Amino acid sequence: MNTILRLALLAALAASTAVSARPVQDPPVTIDSHVDIPFNYMGEPRFDAGKDTRLLVDLGKMERGGLNAAFFVIWVPQHQLDAAGYAKAVQQASQKYDGIGRMLMMYPDRIRLATTPEQLLANHKAGLLSATIEIENAYSLGHDLRRLDAAFDRGARSVGLVHVGNNDLCTSSLPDTEHGEPAMNSAGDRGMSDFGRAVVKRANQLGMMIDISHASDNCVRDALKASATPIIATHSGARAVLDHPRNLPDDLLRAIAAKGGVIDAVAYKEFLKKDPGREAAEKKLQDAVAKQAGEKKYDSDSDDYRPEMEAGMAEIQKKYPLATLDDYVKQIRHMVEVAGIDHVGISSDFDGGGGITGWKDASETRNVTAALRQAGFSDADIAKLWGGNLLRVWGEVERHAQH
Repeated sequence: MNTILRLALLAALAASTAVSARPVQDPPVTIDSHVDIPFNYMGEPRFDAGKDTRLLVDLGKMERGGLNAAFFVIWVPQHQLDAAGYAKAVQQASQKYDGIGRMLMMYPDRIRLATTPEQLLANHKAGLLSATIEIENAYSLGHDLRRLDAAFDRGARSVGLVHVGNNDLCTSSLPDTEHGEPAMNSAGDRGMSDFGRAVVKRANQLGMMIDISHASDNCVRDALKASATPIIATHSGARAVLDHPRNLPDDLLRAIAAKGGVIDAVAYKEFLKKDPGREAAEKKLQDAVAKQAGEKKYDSDSDDYRPEMEAGMAEIQKKYPLATLDDYVKQIRHMVEVAGIDHVGISSDFDGGGGITGWKDASETRNVTAALRQAGFSDADIAKLWGGNLLRVWGEVERHAQH
């Protein structure tokens, strides 16, 4: 960590320590490294983040909950690896960049873009929220390396290589086996492609962090070899605590840490608690809401924020309770024991399926801090988990780009 960044963090820690009247002492800075947005973000009143919305993260919820910064996600679903699929993905990504841009233009007195760690800390010092941009599924580059430079110019500082289903960069932890993609860790799981290695190399040159959440185990290993800088997992869990393909095995937790990286533990129900009854009930509700809306199939953008979905989910919660903060802290503790306190962070995956009992939206962010403190983590540990570790890696990635 460079001197300026270290001094800024120490100053922020001193300031937070001085504020003893708060029921829960805030860390120096709180960063959620994975927040999804709908495709029509800021394009409809219900998705206006400056207002009170059904979104799990809007500016009011961030302000009330003490969430200082979020990595807003440019996610696109996986389509065919052909010209039509690439073109659609590029268009969908552009729509999300535009939405984030509108939020920043409409509410400059509340939230600003942060393209460096120093900028994020300066925003916080000035009483402003920060937005940083993260690519999820680099399929949206349209198999054109030049678009990574364009994404960097639009503010993206982290690139997630893959999502659900294999793409042109690497294999996924959840390949589309139904349509013939090889299972993870099978003989056909090829890991990273030459294009994926080119993206990693160019991201290193630009100063963009490499995010391996959603990547197959083989792709993670390849990314560790290909990247000249530490890598991150913006929203992953521990497979040893709950056996799910999206969670990382202990050997990869250690390998990411050994390279200086960070794994951000995600508050996502299916990675924290096995509950097939809830999964079935949610699927049934989704189908019913889509049918009522006259849609051929459930669409999260259209349906997740409907009142009938909210009412249905409340009923499901009574019968099949979500994972809790205790479950979440259990995963964090295991990840810290395996990777070390300097290599673990925090993320929600809000508005992308994330949310647990006790941290159901950004307004409850301080509950996470309280749970960590109750579990015996020190203020210094909590400061690292809530952003210090991620800022350190971001700074190292930036410095490499400057050489």
